[in-house]
Amino acid sequence: MKGLKLAKKSAVLVLTSVMSLSLFGCGSTPGDPATAAPDSGQSAAGGTAPVSGKLVLYSAGPQKLADNILSGFEAKTGVKVEMFQGTTGKILARMEAEKSNPVADVVILASLPSAQALKADGLTLPYPEAVNADKLNPDWSDTEGNYFSTSASALGIVYNTNLVSAPPQSWTDLGLPQWKDAVNIPDPTLSGSALDFITGYLSVKGDAGWELFESYKANGTAMAGANQEALDPVITGAKSLVAAGVDYMAYSAKAKGEPLDIVYPEEGTVVSPRPAVILKSSPNVDNAKAFIDYLLSDEAQKLVADAYLIPGREDVEAEGRTNLKDIPLFQVDWAWMNDHGDETAARFSEVFK
Repeated sequence: MKGLKLAKKSAVLVLTSVMSLSLFGCGSTPGDPATAAPDSGQSAAGGTAPVSGKLVLYSAGPQKLADNILSGFEAKTGVKVEMFQGTTGKILARMEAEKSNPVADVVILASLPSAQALKADGLTLPYPEAVNADKLNPDWSDTEGNYFSTSASALGIVYNTNLVSAPPQSWTDLGLPQWKDAVNIPDPTLSGSALDFITGYLSVKGDAGWELFESYKANGTAMAGANQEALDPVITGAKSLVAAGVDYMAYSAKAKGEPLDIVYPEEGTVVSPRPAVILKSSPNVDNAKAFIDYLLSDEAQKLVADAYLIPGREDVEAEGRTNLKDIPLFQVDWAWMNDHGDETAARFSEVFK
């Protein structure tokens, strides 16, 4: 197996700790792959291939959502899932360690460039006939069926509503004196979504975009671990805001009564898709295809929406959060992001050391 990388190689090298990521999300209808009878041995792909036995899944995602997805898939197919959960970096590092004896059938990663790198390295098994693949956001998934972004999150400015009455409306506002020492930003060597934001921003602004992050450092912004580690001090009030905060975490915490809200800056932001990939080395290909079909089903997409993520399917919307059509977006260059992930993470760490 070729060397595994985020944006060619940085996922293994720099994404080595915690990051909260995820999968899926919406209710089944007649003929939907999610309606296969429990334990019938029928494929979640509508019965095109019987499935049985097991599936090995490596996944980054919220525990409750992952558990719900696996329970639903097992009930529909009778296939037992063995899951390893970790950050994207830990997953890719594990795959690297296992390259002489691959184990996983399906991997779900944190950011699109990671899946693009797997495809470029020839490690993915195309599945262009996946059920409902034509309903996915075409900007997030591979037209040849090498990866399927079944959910996504958008990055915004998350703030404590007890401490902030007039939240910033622009990324540049966070460099103003009124927010001195009040802001956290996730570490892009630990958070794939943070790296997506930083590389996405730079793909739009060019090298001049570094002025934003240098202004953050000069204003006392702290690089504070992965996504949850950056968010927790804002929940407690030790900090006021998170730059490049993962939106589904904010919505979920807000629904539990925490004093949080989120702003998507008016000039645009980055959406971080969460791609699922069948590995070419999969020993359980039929089960892997059935799992992809389940991720794209009405039932699984409902679970995604209920977890406050953006569903991968364009015909599904979530309640209790801002949907994709209402989020101002940068026109990012995913190819540039893929090629420059490792050097960007290294330079960002140097700025904030």
